[in-house]
Amino acid sequence: MASCSSYSSSRAAAAHLVRLLLVALLLAAGWARATAAKNDTQRFRPGDELRRYRRVQALLKRLNKPALRTIQALTLLARLSACVSALQSPDGDLIDCVAAHLQPAFDHPRLRGQRPLADPPARPKGHHHSRRPSNDTTADAGVQLWAASGEACPEGSVPIRRVTEADVLRASSVRRFGRAPASRVRRDSVSGGHEHAVGYVAGDEYYGAKASINVWAPQVSTASEFSLSQIWVIAGSFGNDLNTIEAGWQVSPQLYGDNAPRFFTYWTTDAYQTTGCYNLLCSGFIQTNSRIAMGAAISPTSAYNAGQFDISLLVWKDPNHGNWWLEFGSGELVGYWPSLLFSHLASHASMVQFGGEVVNTRASGSHTATQMGSGHFAGEGFGRASYFRNLEVVDWDNSLVPLAAGFHVTADHPSCYDIQGGVNAVWGNYFYYGGPGRNVRCT
Repeated sequence: MASCSSYSSSRAAAAHLVRLLLVALLLAAGWARATAAKNDTQRFRPGDELRRYRRVQALLKRLNKPALRTIQALTLLARLSACVSALQSPDGDLIDCVAAHLQPAFDHPRLRGQRPLADPPARPKGHHHSRRPSNDTTADAGVQLWAASGEACPEGSVPIRRVTEADVLRASSVRRFGRAPASRVRRDSVSGGHEHAVGYVAGDEYYGAKASINVWAPQVSTASEFSLSQIWVIAGSFGNDLNTIEAGWQVSPQLYGDNAPRFFTYWTTDAYQTTGCYNLLCSGFIQTNSRIAMGAAISPTSAYNAGQFDISLLVWKDPNHGNWWLEFGSGELVGYWPSLLFSHLASHASMVQFGGEVVNTRASGSHTATQMGSGHFAGEGFGRASYFRNLEVVDWDNSLVPLAAGFHVTADHPSCYDIQGGVNAVWGNYFYYGGPGRNVRCT
């Protein structure tokens, strides 16, 4: 009897211990779940997410104006049929045809209630709509995929690429959407990871610039990087008062959500801090053209040892009204930047720059493999390296003139991206530029 009693007591004690352990485990599990839920709540922060959602929707409402008609680039696939193989894939953009007087420019407090100018600007003397010499083997890359089927916006409206929620959410912040990083200040600085290979003139009064720019589709390594080729019209110091007008083509996955080269513009009056933006993503630039959409993909593009395609761009200050106008291709007036947007550029530019720029985030711990231009160095020449040709500036007399002897070329990191200039009878002032980024000499 004594042994049976001891055995029963031991079993009871063991069972009690097991119950205590189970309770402890259940309490620990509950605490863990509660802690995880608390952490998830802290990470999610419903209030912050709701505020961000409202900011995004407010921005979309401000930028996407009521459309008279919408053209969807994706539907062009069937219509292009046999021709589509000669073009890039349709880009899927939605193009809204917006009444010209309702475009984002007229949200600007000093432009509100106005309409686009009806009078055409006085084009520079010596301008011949980019006629090509008979021995020129290049061709125009002037087709925008959304309009490749012949569709266009009605008279009195302008085509505007619709901004989507996904576009905004790719940006570093809602506030910075459509704007370049504020670190993008100097052509001779690599602060913020911006690297350049450019040609420039400075030290005079400039009233515009013109060039034909070879179009490629460079590879961009990460979504937060870009590769572009453009004209800069610059005034002011390289401090907080920097004024620029910029136009060219760029590959920017963060801004557009793909790797297609796209026609773009930019402007700023305070060194990229709070003023200006890409394309029509803020109030400022006034579009007058119903056939060209800023931010839309360009086609066709150049290929290595194959066809070479370029776009001609002219930016100049109209002597009659003082506004800065933009021409794309063979005589297509795109629109203008009102002079009232600017401080220094209200009168003239003090520097003109042509060339390429990339962002190098060093995401992998070494130099980026993002390409500039064709992704090949300048020394490879025509058909392999990207080029700018027929470089000219507009002088005080509203005349297009060749670049003076003070034209210089420079590259921030020649082992990564370089540049070589020249002059000949067909291309006038020109240069080859670009490179692959990371390689055995660029790490």
